[in-house]
Amino acid sequence: MKIMLRGRGVVKGFGEGEALVTRQGISFTGGVDIESGIIVEKNHELEGKSIVNKVLVFPAGKGSVGASSELYHASKAGTAPRAIINKQLDPPLVFGAILVKLPLMCDLNKDPIETIRTGDYVKVDATRGIVEITRK
Repeated sequence: MKIMLRGRGVVKGFGEGEALVTRQGISFTGGVDIESGIIVEKNHELEGKSIVNKVLVFPAGKGSVGASSELYHASKAGTAPRAIINKQLDPPLVFGAILVKLPLMCDLNKDPIETIRTGDYVKVDATRGIVEITRK
């Protein structure tokens, strides 16, 4: 089963991989272990899950301006996601995505948190503003 969504490509580019979806914000400053790519924030619904090579789908970033630096370090360590889909933009996260050329989309025509499921295979074409979801 394939589902197509359209939205705004904030940081242009293409990324694909298995989706990791949460209704909670993600903090790259203290909420993710940058060396391993594991979410370490206590009581987060994704605590213990890896963001490595995933398409991260979450409402918005949370935390401080350090998010851009942490995303940069994750990229250098090889532990960054392949793309991010947000409902709302968080300026430090956007800056970090620009810095590492990580495709970032928002303003989709359907709620991505309701539409995309963890485990779906997702192709994010932020240049064209298209998200293609493949569900088994």
